[in-house]
Amino acid sequence: MTDPRLTPDPALVEARTPASLVRPITDLCRTPKGPRDRQLLLGASVKVLSQQGGWSYVQAKLDGYCGYVETQSLGAETTPSHRISNPASHVYLRADMKSPDQMPLSFGCTVTVLKEEGSFVQTPQGFIPRRHVKPISEPSNDPTVMAEMLVGTPYLWGGNSRQGIDCSGLVQMACIACNIPCPGDADMQEASVGTALPNGTPLQRNDLLFWKGHVAIVCSPKTLIHANAHTMSVSYEPIAQAITRIAQTDGPVTAHKRLL
Repeated sequence: MTDPRLTPDPALVEARTPASLVRPITDLCRTPKGPRDRQLLLGASVKVLSQQGGWSYVQAKLDGYCGYVETQSLGAETTPSHRISNPASHVYLRADMKSPDQMPLSFGCTVTVLKEEGSFVQTPQGFIPRRHVKPISEPSNDPTVMAEMLVGTPYLWGGNSRQGIDCSGLVQMACIACNIPCPGDADMQEASVGTALPNGTPLQRNDLLFWKGHVAIVCSPKTLIHANAHTMSVSYEPIAQAITRIAQTDGPVTAHKRLL
């Protein structure tokens, strides 16, 4: 049986038109006006498969996820050169921090840098502080560092941004920033990301721990970081405490995987 999250419904495929997201954050919904499955950020590339009633059925280039976005959130396909590398940023009207801000940006948004102007870079959307962007061609090498930038971000089911994020969204954003391919949902990540390790293998930084419907990143042999409903935020937690607490509701750890 095919997974509808990753396999487009043949009955809905009328074209495969390239496009990019033009809003800072866009919900990727299961049905038009339906529940959010994931989110897409500014600059994300998609294939538009069909359109109906102001909604477009798309498949994301990043991870193959299928769903519906509002058609007005889409624009012509772009080729971003840089990624927002700060937890959050803003687009300004001019290369001046006192000029009107045009839109908020989350870590992970992608933009095309046209030129540098003082301490800013110019993009088609406006001006962004130069310190807040990094070339996509220069990925990080430590997923934990990327995840730690989002500590304190509120928990949001299906979220993929600084405004709100869930457990698998945190892992995906941290991996993508390190050029590690990573799907959007925890069950997909457990099935395809990293190398499975036998029970009792010592934990090390950047390992992933999975439970039924949950995933966390190991920061050290005794501490993990995760977006969780317990604190309703991205937070640190002692690993032993997390294993005991989660076992009471969702059972034991189902997998220990090594990313690097």
